[in-house]
Amino acid sequence: MRLIMKVLEELIYRVEDHPVRDVKVGAFTTAVTSKRCGLASTLLAYCSPGMVAHDAGSLHTKSSKELAQYVLSENMLEAVIGMAAINSALPIDENSFVEINAGEILEEKGAGKNIAVIGHFPFIPRLQKTAKALYVIEKRPRGGDLSEEQIPDILPQADVIAISGTTLMNHTFGNIIKYCRVDSFKLMLGPSTPLSTVLFDHGIDVISGVLVVDHDLLLKYLTQGASFKFLKGKKMVSMIKK
Repeated sequence: MRLIMKVLEELIYRVEDHPVRDVKVGAFTTAVTSKRCGLASTLLAYCSPGMVAHDAGSLHTKSSKELAQYVLSENMLEAVIGMAAINSALPIDENSFVEINAGEILEEKGAGKNIAVIGHFPFIPRLQKTAKALYVIEKRPRGGDLSEEQIPDILPQADVIAISGTTLMNHTFGNIIKYCRVDSFKLMLGPSTPLSTVLFDHGIDVISGVLVVDHDLLLKYLTQGASFKFLKGKKMVSMIKK
């Protein structure tokens, strides 16, 4: 827990302070608009019945720095809003991004190797064809998945490890990274992933996230129930550790 809080606190420290203009909690994706539009996976399945965000109804009156603090909360809905706020106001250098899909990177790096994936992603069937062995680990396992209790046994065997950005919001990142071999290739991905070099300082080699390029178009789809895959107005980008 100490490690994940350190990572989150470093991200919050880097957040620029801007007025929050809008907060939208969609069925699949949450958006906070301040300097720009930042996203995070909503994770309603992990919210307990009756869970509400503190100050709901006036979140848009806060600053990005204030709302970013919500990511430290054990209330999953608040943590999601906090991560979207972080992603709305981190300083970014678009010259440091390459437009490449995380699945393509994993296919290349993981060919003939042991791959572990934390979370369900659409590229998993492709990895099954090229990996020596593929382990999918889920907090709520489905058919064929491994449970998070198996992390200490599986991750030390993995040459390539894909970690969902949601591990920052559910505060499991620290328990995951400590079992990864130093020489393994580690990639963090998904709409919640902060595009910040902070993650390089904590063992991640490639950061694959999303930039909103058409705010109004994306919010139209988000608020009408589109899942992340079908959101328009976004582009997938990656940062590669030098």
